[in-house]
Amino acid sequence: MRLSLGGVRREAILTGSLRSTLLQLALPVLLEQFLSFCVGLYDTFLAGHLGEGVSDVATAAVGIGAYISWLATLLFSFVSAGTTALVARAQGRGDVPEAVRVTNQSFTLGLMVGALFAACIIPTAGIVVGFLLPTEEAAVIAARYLRIDAIGLIFSSLSYVGAAALRGSGNTRLPMLMFVVVAAVNVVASSTLVFGLGPVPEFGIDGIVFGTVIARMTGGLLMTIALIAGVSGLRLKLAELRKLDDIARRILNIGIPAALDGIAMWMGHYLFLKIVGSFGETAFAAHIVGIRVEALTYLPAVAWAAAAATMIGQSLGEGLHDRARRAGHEAVLQCGVLGVFITIAFYFGAGLIYHTMNNSEAVAAVGVPAFRMVALFQLPLIAAIVYAGGLRGAGDTRIPMWITLFTTLVVRLPAAWLFGVVLGGGLYGAWIGMCLDMLFRGVLLSVRFWRGGWERVRV
Repeated sequence: MRLSLGGVRREAILTGSLRSTLLQLALPVLLEQFLSFCVGLYDTFLAGHLGEGVSDVATAAVGIGAYISWLATLLFSFVSAGTTALVARAQGRGDVPEAVRVTNQSFTLGLMVGALFAACIIPTAGIVVGFLLPTEEAAVIAARYLRIDAIGLIFSSLSYVGAAALRGSGNTRLPMLMFVVVAAVNVVASSTLVFGLGPVPEFGIDGIVFGTVIARMTGGLLMTIALIAGVSGLRLKLAELRKLDDIARRILNIGIPAALDGIAMWMGHYLFLKIVGSFGETAFAAHIVGIRVEALTYLPAVAWAAAAATMIGQSLGEGLHDRARRAGHEAVLQCGVLGVFITIAFYFGAGLIYHTMNNSEAVAAVGVPAFRMVALFQLPLIAAIVYAGGLRGAGDTRIPMWITLFTTLVVRLPAAWLFGVVLGGGLYGAWIGMCLDMLFRGVLLSVRFWRGGWERVRV
């Protein structure tokens, strides 16, 4: 099977070896996710080593910035979820012109969502961080961080939507190659601006976000250029970009539940952060370090979820329902093998992780026990993410949305409040709620996929 710049061929996705095709679709996304993780981890590392008395505040600011960036990507799923499903269905039945129309209208919608998000977060950044952080100094720094980063997120919207279209067509390699460039730009720019190299002055914590914005702009421009050039047959055309017709409605019909799913999850995490913030800056910093590192689990999970979405969408487009079902199960199996090794590494490496990521003994003392507990719940988290990705590839976004609402609002938050605040468990108690959320979500999404109702969803 040949993997080129144009991605995995349609024939291989529909008739080739299921196992090897999934691997070839997932591995480029895995590398892309790993680079994204390294960038976020490096930003947290930079913040944690700015000096005594500054590192905790800087880590909190970077952590909140990551949460807001995550919210932005979830909002982009208003467009990206529908884009992947519709492009995959069109490619599955060989309708390239429709795939092009979907890509163009998605690009327009993505830019609108990115600009609207920036317009909302810039004036409200102070309110957002003031709700979470107990000290005025930390809140001021974090609010400035969010306002600067919001500009870069406009360009990120183009990257995410373009990547969603390319993945739906079977091309997971080009988005990965673009992010190699983006990651390199981010690390070099942030390091230079944080510490000041040569003629560049030292910007401290602001240097981290300036570097991030430069990288986001690079990614958005690269994606735009690639689609203008017509990579994988998906070409941007000015006349098509101006249209928002029935295809836009279909994109949003799939994307709105997916985005509400993500927003519900984010709101739960935001309120969860409020609970964690009530334990003080040390616990908050320990939480940020733990969440950043736990993102390692999301790397393979998101990669195999993207591969499952592509294979399921194209298989359904060609009417190959049995292949679609087997693709989802195989994706969970492959990713679960990696999940076993991640679980072991997290549990036994918790101490080393915290002492490497932060120079505060107090942060490590709070974070290590809680992180070891979370390590034991990585497999249900993987099942939840991969099966949810497969369901989105089929266009089934409403049931996952209700599952997320239940596990977030009925399980995570009440349990975190009970064990963390009422029973005095602190960060460890709050993370019990997080673990129960992962467990319930993994079980419920697995049941939804196995029952097969998603095969009859119309897109």
